[in-house]
Amino acid sequence: MDKKNALRAGAVTAGTTLMMLLMTSPALAVTRDDGDDPGPGLSVAETLGLYVATPIVLFLIIAGLVMVGDKSRKPQNES
Repeated sequence: MDKKNALRAGAVTAGTTLMMLLMTSPALAVTRDDGDDPGPGLSVAETLGLYVATPIVLFLIIAGLVMVGDKSRKPQNES
């Protein structure tokens, strides 16, 4: 019975996904809305800086602050 239920669940999931994909209309992204005023596009350097360099720099800053805070809490071993 488990195999039958799994097959039924998979068929329902696949059918639902297929229907959702068929009902969505990508053509809606082409038409402009009233009041839509897009700005100028980003250059390649601006795009890389915004979506690649900035997150990496923020990650390094946060990781550095965590490491500094972790090192300052460790007790010093005096021998």
